[in-house]
Amino acid sequence: MGAPTFSILSEIYLQFLENTKIYDILKEARIEGYFRYVVDTLIIYNENITDIKSVLSSFNDITPSLNFTLCQEQENNFNFLDLSIIKTTDKISFDIYRKPTTSGIIIPNDSCHPTEQKLTAIRYFTNRINTYDLDYTRKQIETNRVKQIVRNNKFDTSILNRFNIGKTKREKDSRQKRWAQFTYIGKETRQVTKLFKNTKVKVAYMTKNKLEKLLKPQNTRQPNKYEKNGVYQLECLTCHKIYTGQTGHPFHIRFREHNNDFKYANNRSTFAQQIINEGYSFGPMNDVMNIIHFVRKGKILDTLEKIYIYREIKNENQINDRLTAQSNPIFETIVQHSLHGGQHL
Repeated sequence: MGAPTFSILSEIYLQFLENTKIYDILKEARIEGYFRYVVDTLIIYNENITDIKSVLSSFNDITPSLNFTLCQEQENNFNFLDLSIIKTTDKISFDIYRKPTTSGIIIPNDSCHPTEQKLTAIRYFTNRINTYDLDYTRKQIETNRVKQIVRNNKFDTSILNRFNIGKTKREKDSRQKRWAQFTYIGKETRQVTKLFKNTKVKVAYMTKNKLEKLLKPQNTRQPNKYEKNGVYQLECLTCHKIYTGQTGHPFHIRFREHNNDFKYANNRSTFAQQIINEGYSFGPMNDVMNIIHFVRKGKILDTLEKIYIYREIKNENQINDRLTAQSNPIFETIVQHSLHGGQHL
C-alpha cells in the first residue's frame, strides 16, 4: 500500500537501473535470457559459463536500497509467477503454480456483489486454462481444481460453460468502447444498466463496502440534517405540490433564501412565486422542506435533482418548469423500479 504513483515511480526506477547498470552485468555474465514482471525476474543462463551467485552479488551492489534474492531451479522445475516451468531432455512444459498458502476462496455466489465481480476470479482461472500451453493431462487436472473451487464457493459448475474451457479465446471487438461506472445496489441497478446492452458503452460496477470507508474514523458529532447539502424538496402545505432543488450550501440557508423571496416578492424562487400567486402561506422549515439526498455539489447532484424533478412531472405534482426534465429512458426506468411509491435512490 502507498501513494497511487508508487507503482509508476518504482517501474521508472527499475527501468533506469536496467538500462544503466543491469544491462552491463547481464552482458558480462553472458546471461542468455532476462525477463521481469514488476519485481519478479526470470534469468536463463548456462551454469557452465555463468556464476549466478556472482551475478546476484553484482545486483546487490547496484544500490543499498534494493535487496535481490535468488531462487534456483529444483529438480528441473522452477516456479515463476503463476507458472511452473518444467524442463525435460527434449522440451520445456508448463503447469499452473499455486502457492502452498493459497486458500481457493473467491467472492462466494451468495454475496451481495454484482455478478460480474463474482465471476472475475472464475474468468481468470479459465483464461489460464485456455491460454497457457498446458498438455492434455495438466489441463484436465487444472479444470478439476477450478471446478472444486467453484463448488466450494457455492457456484454450480455449469457456470464454467460460459467461459469455453479448452477453446481458443474469441477475437476482441475492435470497436472503441466507453465505460460507465455504477454503484451496485441490486436489481434496480441492473434494470438501468441493461439499457446500455446494445451500445458502445460498457458498464462497470462498484460497491459501497470499501476498505477506506471501513477504516475512516467516525465523526462523533452528528450534524443537523439541515446543516448538510444536496437535493431537497419543498412542499406547499395547501396544494401539496412539490418543488425540487439542489444546493451546495447548507439546506437551512437555501430555505432562508426561498423564504426571503416569499417575504419580499423578489421573483427569484419558483416555489415562493407559486405560493404568492395562489395566496398560500409559506410554513416553517420542518414542515415545508424534505431532505432527499446528502450529496456534494457536482454532476451526481445535478443528475439526482433531474431524476426527482422528472418523477414529480410524471406524477403531475411538480412546481418546477416542465422544460427542466426532458424525456429520458434511464430516468423512466429509475422511476419505475426505484422511486415508485416515494422510495429514494
